[in-house]
Amino acid sequence: LLTEAEKMWNTKMSVAISGGFDMPAAEQVLLFKKVGFDGFAADYAPYRDAIPKLRELADKTQMIFSYVHAPFMKMNKMWEHSKEADGATDELIDCLDICAENKVPIAVAHAYIGFDDKEPNEAGLENFGRVVRYAEKVGVKIAFENTEGEQFLRAVMERFGDSDAVGFCLDTGHEMCYNHSRDMLALYGKKVLMTHFNDNLGISDYGGKAVWTDDLHLLPFDGIANWQRIVERLEEHGYDGIYNFELSKVSKGDRHDNDIYTKMTTPEYINEAYKRACRVAALKKDAFSL
Repeated sequence: LLTEAEKMWNTKMSVAISGGFDMPAAEQVLLFKKVGFDGFAADYAPYRDAIPKLRELADKTQMIFSYVHAPFMKMNKMWEHSKEADGATDELIDCLDICAENKVPIAVAHAYIGFDDKEPNEAGLENFGRVVRYAEKVGVKIAFENTEGEQFLRAVMERFGDSDAVGFCLDTGHEMCYNHSRDMLALYGKKVLMTHFNDNLGISDYGGKAVWTDDLHLLPFDGIANWQRIVERLEEHGYDGIYNFELSKVSKGDRHDNDIYTKMTTPEYINEAYKRACRVAALKKDAFSL
């Protein structure tokens, strides 16, 4: 039978598990299911060892396990020849193994982390090549996400974008605060495999300097994102996959933009997230068709 969300909005919707939701991962999945979401996603860290149990729970509840988010805190090390680079590469490969073993079809990965002026190089492309070849071997797709260091994403997609194992994950908030509102789907829309839907207030620095605290992960419609145009752009590129929401209940640094969410209980917040998700899905051209 079709879920209520699919009947009304013709869209599967998932939400990422978060430590900020202040309940165990399995309880979050059950809450997502109760509220109306069709699926969930999990980070490799800190949920690596819980992923087999989450797979079992997904099967039991008939939820979609949308993706595992690969570790990203060492991604700057991927662009060098070093023991740290080998360790970062091995972590990505382990994430692919975890996905393959637990029938999770997609790993979402970053190509870089940081705001320095470094440029891509052959060392990094060799390391990512090892990861892409392994993804091809185990049958898991890697969706590279738009983040800071846009030149590194470009280098990875130019080198490996023709691989069937390589795709793109659109983060709507990152597009505004890290990519200066450039249309990332114009570059990688043909390869889009996953979404990170979230909102923010754009770049706070008058001179246009991107900083990590601008990446707020607000609920849709609490920021300045043009959700109608986001949905239209995805449709223009033929994306008909799951609408996944990556959200934060907690403010960053000295910001207070998310503080209003902390006044909500987690069930109240997830219920509100589902309402916003439905509003986004209802913007699709065929939102109410059966």
